[in-house]
Amino acid sequence: MNKVIACIDTFNHTAETVCDFAAWSSQQLQAPLLLLHVLEKSDQPAKSNLSGNIGLGTREHLLDELSQLDEQRAKLLKEQGRVMLKEARKRAAEDGIAEAETLQLHGDLIENITELEQDIRLLVMGREGSQEHSTAQIGSHLESVIRTLHRPMLITVGDFKVPERFMIAYDGSETAKKAIQMVASSPLLQGIPCTLLTVGPDTNNLHEQLKEAAGTLEKAGFSVTPVLRAGDVDKVINQCVAELGIDLLVMGAYGHSRIRQFLVGSTTTKLLQHSRIPVLLLR
Repeated sequence: MNKVIACIDTFNHTAETVCDFAAWSSQQLQAPLLLLHVLEKSDQPAKSNLSGNIGLGTREHLLDELSQLDEQRAKLLKEQGRVMLKEARKRAAEDGIAEAETLQLHGDLIENITELEQDIRLLVMGREGSQEHSTAQIGSHLESVIRTLHRPMLITVGDFKVPERFMIAYDGSETAKKAIQMVASSPLLQGIPCTLLTVGPDTNNLHEQLKEAAGTLEKAGFSVTPVLRAGDVDKVINQCVAELGIDLLVMGAYGHSRIRQFLVGSTTTKLLQHSRIPVLLLR
């Protein structure tokens, strides 16, 4: 569990942002960077009904041609992936990572990431995949990866910017408390001012929860501003992000209470689709 792994599915602006955040994370964590491209078999080999009046010889000839086309296509896609990884490595070098490792795998993205899970300290993925395809693998598989992986994930969006203030969405659950401990013990966000947000009624209980969580972070050297606001979780989070100039949102991937309701099911996708800043999901 010692590598920052960046998923690259095509080399566009999204991939550049993924590379930049992954390189920054690698330097913050002092962990090696691995650039990963998974060549999925999303398009099945060409098939056709070659029965009927077509002779046996003709059918065999057509099948042979289709097989050759599939083989050529596979070679081209593999080479395209190598070129993308080369560009990603060049980008990482420009960001200060002299020896980024590259890896191209074949098969299902989720299965491959799961097999690498023990080596992952942080997984970095773009919110969207290839701009040329509406069903690009990174975008379409993102929620599945979130639900499957038991490692921290940084989901990037927009342009790269070194975070100058981050916000933790805190609900007092065990998952949220664990997230606080993870932030406190990690060098990833050290030195960056933190806003600690809880959404709910103005009660002594919630103030105590905020105080306890803030104390844990402050003992680890963080500058913390506790904030308690009432309202709908998603609206309050978005308002605070805009009002306070937040550059990075941190939250437990699954907790309890209202923030858990906000993250489960299609609302996870809603959060990621509408967020204008990167989201760090912790487990």
